[in-house]
Amino acid sequence: MQQPPLDEMENFLRGLQDRICNALEEADGAAKFREDLWERPGGGGGRTRVIADGALLEKGGVNFSKVHGDRLPPSATAHRPELAGQTFTALGISLVLHSRNPYVPIVHMNYRFFSAGPVWWFGGGADLTPIYGFEEDARHFHGVLKTACDRHDPGFYPRFKAWCDDYFTITHRQEMRGIGGIFFDDLHGDASLLRAFWEDMANSFLDSYLPIVARRRDLAYGERERQFQLLRRGRYVEFNLVYDRGTLFGLQSGGRTESILMSLPPLAAWAYDWQGEAGSPETRLKEDFLTPRDWA
Repeated sequence: MQQPPLDEMENFLRGLQDRICNALEEADGAAKFREDLWERPGGGGGRTRVIADGALLEKGGVNFSKVHGDRLPPSATAHRPELAGQTFTALGISLVLHSRNPYVPIVHMNYRFFSAGPVWWFGGGADLTPIYGFEEDARHFHGVLKTACDRHDPGFYPRFKAWCDDYFTITHRQEMRGIGGIFFDDLHGDASLLRAFWEDMANSFLDSYLPIVARRRDLAYGERERQFQLLRRGRYVEFNLVYDRGTLFGLQSGGRTESILMSLPPLAAWAYDWQGEAGSPETRLKEDFLTPRDWA
């Protein structure tokens, strides 16, 4: 199978990074992205953009990277041991946004392309991590993703939604990180068809997220909501540092640490054996939202 053209996909991801950053700066209204250009000693580099202390975003990052090396790291070959020792190229965009208002959910998006020796594949997805659950938001987010998936294959959304539910599970807490979305990896076949799907999903991000921001950003909140936000951010940190394959790949491949860990929130908290009040919105999050559900 012929590999898709790397230069065209790189141009697409760079343009997508520009469009997303411009839209987020406009939505925030106060803060601007700081850009760092970096090179990886083993080959390649990237363009990291971070926004902080904004009116909407307490911290966020939108990263583009294209790296290559002499051999794949262990995190990339754990599921494909036959590729151990192969040279590789990894191209992708990744973002995580932590809002100031606890009613605006954390959002993550990542779309990537890998080649290792003669083998190539697409991966990616997007998922939503609310602090306080709103069915309207969950249905909107999943609805946008399903509509985009259905334009290419009606079997994609149920397959990749279930994969996301399974992947973004904090096993030691026995709960999902959030309400999921879609997740896929090792996707190969017809290069032109898969590339069109991959680009369409990446382009759907702003439509999935910004309407939720508009609904929630001005809701009043107090110290109780803020403290719960910090606790839920702690769960986010646990997943990213213990389970996330992208984080492990970046660190094991000698990537830029500041860019890899930009996904972590500026502040987080942990409380011993925290228990919410029965019937409270905090308890309802876990009971009604942090288990797999059909949202679309």
